[in-house]
Amino acid sequence: MVDSPESPNVSEPDTEVVASPRSAVAAAERPRRVWAVVAGLDHPLALGFLVTIGVLAALVLGLAATVISTILVYIVLAMFLAVGLDPLVRRLEGKGIRRGTGIAIVFCGFAVAMAAFLMFVFPPVLAQIGQLVAAIPDAIAAVPESAWFGALDAGAQQAVLAGIDQAGDWISSPSTLAHLGGGLLSAGIGLIGAVSATFIVVALTLYFLASLAASKHALYALAPARSRTRIEDLTERITDSVGSALLGSVTLSLINAAVVFVLHLLIGLPFPALMAVIAFVITLIPLFGSVIFLVLGSLVALFTSPLQALIFAICYLVYIQIESYVVSPRVMNKAISIPPALVLIGALAGGALMGIVGVLLALPVIASLLLIIREVVVPRQNLKV
Repeated sequence: MVDSPESPNVSEPDTEVVASPRSAVAAAERPRRVWAVVAGLDHPLALGFLVTIGVLAALVLGLAATVISTILVYIVLAMFLAVGLDPLVRRLEGKGIRRGTGIAIVFCGFAVAMAAFLMFVFPPVLAQIGQLVAAIPDAIAAVPESAWFGALDAGAQQAVLAGIDQAGDWISSPSTLAHLGGGLLSAGIGLIGAVSATFIVVALTLYFLASLAASKHALYALAPARSRTRIEDLTERITDSVGSALLGSVTLSLINAAVVFVLHLLIGLPFPALMAVIAFVITLIPLFGSVIFLVLGSLVALFTSPLQALIFAICYLVYIQIESYVVSPRVMNKAISIPPALVLIGALAGGALMGIVGVLLALPVIASLLLIIREVVVPRQNLKV
């Protein structure tokens, strides 16, 4: 018995199975052809035009970034200052003070500190700079009559005198005087720019600090729901680390400046206010700032008296040890420990890119990157067996 064509016992050829390899190949080739047409790979002239447009766009963006580089520095500095001041505001919030009131209290304290600096520290510093410039010729002229010069042999004395003569000729040359005049003019312009930049940074810091919590919550909302808790915890730890690093660096520099000021008064060294300000700026360099100022401060004190310079070097070296083992662990208790090599590399790179601002921001940036590597990258690598 022959089954009819309509019989269910006879199965028809599976056309879908037969055609599926060709369909798969066609489906795989179609996006490639579309992308080739879009990218212009089928038309070399169109491809060259697109590449040229891309290069021009990159050049325009680079030029725009160069033009607004100063504004970008202001924004970055204000963001870091806002993150650094946020722990103080949150401490006030923990005591029952509203965030707006806490921000006002912190900024009022900052304004009082700046006013005190301008009233009690800045005038003596300017006066001592003038005294230092006026005292340099007398100090150089008194070198042949000093005790340490008399202790040198004849050859060393001739070398020192030759160096002094060359320095005097260089200072008195017209080109040097022209450079000094231009430098003074640039310094005056820079001072005016620094005042305006300070107002801009303070205003931006106030805005960023007021909207910091809302900005972080908006950032969390952009992340997938399954990762928000993890991202929130990591972000809070990064901001805490950055804030602790910034506040710790400024606090250690203030303590350092106070110690230098007191040492100069006790030992009888000149220019105590000026050297304290210099110590504050230099010791913002993490880890190595105190050592740099130890050498600089001792050399400056050497022009006054070798004995006073030796006393200052010993006392300041003792303070460096106290700072390293007692003060710094208490001040930087919430900051992430960073290898010294990375601290030096970060300080050099930050100084080359943004000057003293880059040196100040290098430590919190490195701390944040290390935290991300330890908490995100390393655990993911450990899962790859």
